[in-house]
Amino acid sequence: SHKRIERLPSVKTIADGIAVKEPGTHTFDICSKYVDDVVTVTDDEISTAILSLIEQQKLVAEGAGAVSVAAAMFGKFPIEGKKTICLVSGGNIDVTILSRVINRGLQKSGRSYVLTVELMDRPGQLVGVTSIIARMGANVISVHHERAGKTTDINACYLQVVLETRNQEHIDKIRQELVRSGYHVIV
Repeated sequence: SHKRIERLPSVKTIADGIAVKEPGTHTFDICSKYVDDVVTVTDDEISTAILSLIEQQKLVAEGAGAVSVAAAMFGKFPIEGKKTICLVSGGNIDVTILSRVINRGLQKSGRSYVLTVELMDRPGQLVGVTSIIARMGANVISVHHERAGKTTDINACYLQVVLETRNQEHIDKIRQELVRSGYHVIV
């Protein structure tokens, strides 16, 4: 048998409830007897599962509590045509981490986007960009305007706008329209 306890040099994950460098012998014995297979999921997959549980099931789960859902969502084991239960346990998630998980999930799904545009520092530039954003149907969450820095032209400034968007296609259309209108989109 290939079953043996291994010690990891370090463990860093949002699933802190199951983050151990080395399982105990009692845990190992139980898993050896009752567990058929073990799969791994990434923090991004866990984050997606947490966001999905919030949006679709109205359920808040900590990272460790959402790993089974992440494994099912990302095809880590075959479930098609089978009756499958994902045990979700633990809602002990720090609100700061939860906020990051939600924001990252929204960005990955194209529902939130941080747009950076280099503008000439003259009146009317901000309204020009925001008019295009409004016409394209995106919602402005925040705006940060910064005058010339070390890497910009002396007459230029950066405009960073956090947007609520529908999806990646919507983001691409906004970027294309800004470029078509003569703006220098950075990100």
